[in-house]
Amino acid sequence: MITRYYDINTAGHSIRCKLYCNDVHKIEKVVIFGHGFGGHKDNKAAERFAMRATSRFKKSAVVTFDLPCHGGDGKKKLLLSDCLTYIELIVDDCKTRLGAEDVFSYATSFGGFLVLKYLADKGNPFRKVALRCPAVDMYSVITHSIINPEDMEKLEKGKDVLVGFDRKVKINKEFLQDLQDEDLRRHDYMDFADDILILHGTKDEIIPIDDVAAFADDNVIEFVPVENEDHRFSNPSGMDLAIAAILDFFAPAMA
Repeated sequence: MITRYYDINTAGHSIRCKLYCNDVHKIEKVVIFGHGFGGHKDNKAAERFAMRATSRFKKSAVVTFDLPCHGGDGKKKLLLSDCLTYIELIVDDCKTRLGAEDVFSYATSFGGFLVLKYLADKGNPFRKVALRCPAVDMYSVITHSIINPEDMEKLEKGKDVLVGFDRKVKINKEFLQDLQDEDLRRHDYMDFADDILILHGTKDEIIPIDDVAAFADDNVIEFVPVENEDHRFSNPSGMDLAIAAILDFFAPAMA
């Protein structure tokens, strides 16, 4: 497996990407990996997935990228609209630059929220979608699991704050308001349900599994609980199980 870094510079955006593949000239299928809040393109879970995917499907590739204001991205203000624009531009780039016949999505946490919002707002450009611990209620995740009370006070007063886990991301009141206004549960995903798989750890400490299970049930989406896994799927055996399930789900369209 080889890796390459590249940028997508278009329409006033500069998206920093990372490609995993066996041969850049023989790519037919591309999986776009969407990281979580505070994440970045050099994601270890994405790399682990890419190793398995490119080993099993020789003409497949995996592309990771920095969301706006994440990793090496140069934007100063985190906006949901920019996040969706990045997804759209990357899908187009995978088809034009990389020559992909089909594009798939594998996203986790905040990345999963963004993919679901994209499906609701713009339709489905993906052959298959796999989501691990998606934040179906990102507003509650931010306000209850990520931001401390002191920073909430600052936000309410109109100040920017740095929040996150390993890496901090600057957010403002406008971003938080956008999250509050966007309730994914009011959308109908029935038209996409057959092409979506959701996996969730039973011991997720960030996103309640019951909320995501209910969302999946309401939309008749296949839901796989993974026993004893936390939000990050820290147990290697659990992560391997998730990767195997995702690749099996993708397999009929990957061959």
